[in-house]
Amino acid sequence: MGGELVAPAEAGGDDVVLAWEGADVVAVRLPHLSDSLDHILAELERRHGMPLAELDRKTKQSVVRVLETRGAFTVRHGVETVAGALGVSRFTVYNYLNRENAAKENG
Repeated sequence: MGGELVAPAEAGGDDVVLAWEGADVVAVRLPHLSDSLDHILAELERRHGMPLAELDRKTKQSVVRVLETRGAFTVRHGVETVAGALGVSRFTVYNYLNRENAAKENG
């Protein structure tokens, strides 16, 4: 996700402080959601061993399902960002999403 570890004393209001046996040990500074999407896309490229744009259609559909589950499309410009990474149009991403949602409703 691209989080950053900071000392508990340096934790801000949005940071998550983790405790062990009652003592604050470390704080995690989470990135903005848009930065997280870039990290998620990079992780998916590493997992597939190639740029996402080079994947076949079926695998791209699978990637879109994973990204939907991880909230990628709640981020502003999420569809555009994913479409660019997959080398497809926004319309194609919406088609993948609609197909998946229709399958859930009929399944």
